[in-house]
Amino acid sequence: MTQEHQVGNNVKGAEADQGRIVHSNPGKCRPGILPASLQAPLPRRQRLRPSRCLFRHLPTLAHSLAASRAAARPIERGPCPSRQREERGRELSRAAMTAAGSGNGFGTTAWWGFSPALDLQATCLEASMEHLQLSQDGIPELNILLVGSVDGRHILKTMSQAHRWPRRKINFYVLENNLEALGRQLLFLSLAVEPLEKMGLQEKSETFLELMGNTLLRGQTAAYLQEKANLFIRYVTDPDFQQAHLPLLDLSALKFKERDQLEAIFKFWRNPDPQTFQIKQLWDLRLRQYLGARYDSRRGVCDWDLNMKLHEHGANVINFREFYRWRDTGMAFEMREAPYDIPNKTLASGRLLRHKGERIPARGYWGDIATGPYIIFGIEAEDPSLLKTTNGIPSKSAQEISLHNVTALLYELSYNTHYDPAASSDEEGISGNLQGASDHGGPPSVEDARVCFLPLNCLPELHYKGKYQQLFSLIFVSCSMVHVLKPNVNLIAAPKATLIVELTNFLPDLNKDQVSVFSSQVAKQVAEAGFVPVQAADKKHFSLFQLGHQEAGEICNEVPALEMTAPGP
Repeated sequence: MTQEHQVGNNVKGAEADQGRIVHSNPGKCRPGILPASLQAPLPRRQRLRPSRCLFRHLPTLAHSLAASRAAARPIERGPCPSRQREERGRELSRAAMTAAGSGNGFGTTAWWGFSPALDLQATCLEASMEHLQLSQDGIPELNILLVGSVDGRHILKTMSQAHRWPRRKINFYVLENNLEALGRQLLFLSLAVEPLEKMGLQEKSETFLELMGNTLLRGQTAAYLQEKANLFIRYVTDPDFQQAHLPLLDLSALKFKERDQLEAIFKFWRNPDPQTFQIKQLWDLRLRQYLGARYDSRRGVCDWDLNMKLHEHGANVINFREFYRWRDTGMAFEMREAPYDIPNKTLASGRLLRHKGERIPARGYWGDIATGPYIIFGIEAEDPSLLKTTNGIPSKSAQEISLHNVTALLYELSYNTHYDPAASSDEEGISGNLQGASDHGGPPSVEDARVCFLPLNCLPELHYKGKYQQLFSLIFVSCSMVHVLKPNVNLIAAPKATLIVELTNFLPDLNKDQVSVFSSQVAKQVAEAGFVPVQAADKKHFSLFQLGHQEAGEICNEVPALEMTAPGP
């Protein structure tokens, strides 16, 4: 091979490494000299560095918060508008980064929420309840839209405490941005309504927490997951079978493409080969990418985030030992003296990554690595004795409180009465005789509760369908999905509807100013849809709004909606 051809091949390789494939002509290259385009440094927008690739996949939340900071900084106006857009994009990227590491601790795929579970009937405003429509049976019907609730915690708590309220028919409409979240919610709902004769209360509670927040499972839990995966495949492929075995769930709104993708997800879950999802290595890579140069001092970083961020916002019951164990290994709940050695494949999700200028699908762990799953059930309790402190130190850990709350939730769901630990242990007994569950009516039937899965990211088009117009008396929006709130959201809101927006208090990557900016952005954005804020002292982790005096369906278009979207992949 001649020297000219060798140089030409090197040119091709160098250009391909920069993410641009250009057909070079080796005959025009002088021996030993590279073209001028490769001698000079590439323009900034053409460099393909690992950090720049990560920016393209940051979730909308980081860019929403960064946008508010970048918008306040003047950008020099040049003759080319595209240069201004590029400069603003670089500003957003820099604002989303911390001094060391990516600052992307909440990930691109949410596996659990960043706020405690809510009884939505207790949170819904009285004015919204007064405008409920009656069903054909003459029973008030409460329609709830959950946007990005991720883990089904609000559904389960609302269903379990339905016996505390006047009888209402409750319809939950679940809208997510990824199918893995829908699959996990199907798993948790199926587990919650499992007959107590098949699975005892304690075993059900421990299995629930294990699947919710652990990267590794026990063999017994992994076998249960494989069994359910086979059942779920029939659910998504045979609607009649699903309605006969789980009438609580309605999958009719899903597209056929989404059903096929759900089937592929469940087939991955039932694969017994642990090498298909090496969560230990993936977790460590995710941790190294997040911390950067701080990886070797991750214990100190963990201590700072816990004491200066989470404890400051009310998560005092989370102790350092359990929080650091989760941060380092991904193991949040270890209730049994048994080996946890099988990967939890429900935490796997797919993404398109750019490699040598091409996008290739990759499966990995892209979820939260900063906050943890203790927030949803582990920082609040109805029993005040669980929150007692001794010498300023909580007497119970977040794991113990989570186990108690989940056990109480599942108990109420089965017995329709308040949970009493002493009474429940007497009923269960050593023999596991739990026939008393049927005496209390068992879990809610499909006549009183229904969970409907909506197509992915369908909120902007939902108001075009007549059956959804002025339907929802309560709308919940997670902090990672606020970018979908547009002025036309009041077209699907019932008169005097309640809007609950999750705040970012429990995201350690955000400082106080960013948390405050996020709250003000949310207030401004929902005001354009006609919602007015409502003061709620006991809901410090949420913002509460109510549809104002304007008529339902009237859109206020005086101020353009805030653009809170992520850059394209």
